[in-house]
Amino acid sequence: MMKIAYILDSAEGGGVALPVPMVTRVLRNAGAQLEVFILTKRDGRAIAPMLADGLTVHVREGSGRDHIAAYRWLEQQLAAYQPNLLWTSLTRSTAIGLSLGKRLGIPVVCWQHNAFLQPLRELLLYFLRKRPVMWVGDSDMVSAETAKRFKVPAERLACWPLFAVTPDAPQSIPWQAGQTLRLGSIGRLHMQKGYDILIAALAQLKQRGFVAATPFELVIAGDGREQENLLEAAKQAGVADQIRFLGYAEHPRTFLSSLHLYLQPSRFEGFCIAMHEAMQASLPVIASRVGQMPYTIEANSSGWLVPPNDVNALADALAEALSHPERLSNMGQAARARVYPRYSAEAFQLAGENILARLEKQGIINLAK
Repeated sequence: MMKIAYILDSAEGGGVALPVPMVTRVLRNAGAQLEVFILTKRDGRAIAPMLADGLTVHVREGSGRDHIAAYRWLEQQLAAYQPNLLWTSLTRSTAIGLSLGKRLGIPVVCWQHNAFLQPLRELLLYFLRKRPVMWVGDSDMVSAETAKRFKVPAERLACWPLFAVTPDAPQSIPWQAGQTLRLGSIGRLHMQKGYDILIAALAQLKQRGFVAATPFELVIAGDGREQENLLEAAKQAGVADQIRFLGYAEHPRTFLSSLHLYLQPSRFEGFCIAMHEAMQASLPVIASRVGQMPYTIEANSSGWLVPPNDVNALADALAEALSHPERLSNMGQAARARVYPRYSAEAFQLAGENILARLEKQGIINLAK
């Protein structure tokens, strides 16, 4: 039997941990026995969905920095579970998984989720680049960057976009004249997401004397260590009355359906699930030209694309959207039409099955057992 140990850095309620049930369901449906191993809990919000999907989840009590302790814990867990394939996600679990995989003689498949890596992490993975039997990018862009960054040959590279549309997902209700226009974003309050750039763009609109065609409000759903800094930045910029920080969104799709325009001013991204879920909800998007986003958004049709860290360009895009709110509904429909054919549930399942078939063809796994 194919026994997979699926190894994660953490169980945070955002990013790559939440889609784990969807990914592992494809692997289990193909005949794999699978258990999840989490190196540090953090907020633990991703654990409940995994348990609800019938997964066995092992969580280590420890920090994100005690790497030797994490290595020893995982070594003990693998000795008890006896997997014949490791599947890792993010840098810490990948480095530890590749080290243990070599020592124990277990092949390793490694996700790549981000086009940007800190220099030391990139250097570490570069030295380990030949060990995985398969590198899997979570988007076309990340797959291409992984091939370039680590010199990965085509036979050891795959793409599995980390998103599948849900046809009955709640939909945004079109803005009507007289309503307050709701702009929003969802994500960790971290410098990666560029919310400080967004605050600066709002401040610039105010300095320009810009007057929107309709009253508007900006709501940001998420929590993180940058909250106090962002609140202070909004206060100093004189735009604190335009922004609300809602905290962690327990029901992100409901939150998205309450908006008229979605904002993703990130400095760097991989696939960016939140942006694709916004488009699924029929929301037009203003986003940075990073990660997968410029490959999915059609500029001036389903949204606006701006360079990362560019306050002027972001302010210009906001001004255009706020000057013509009547256009947003049609742009939102174009956004929905853009993601549905590309990211169907069938396409998601096929991408995972193709990876397993390639591993079987190479003699790494045996799906028949």
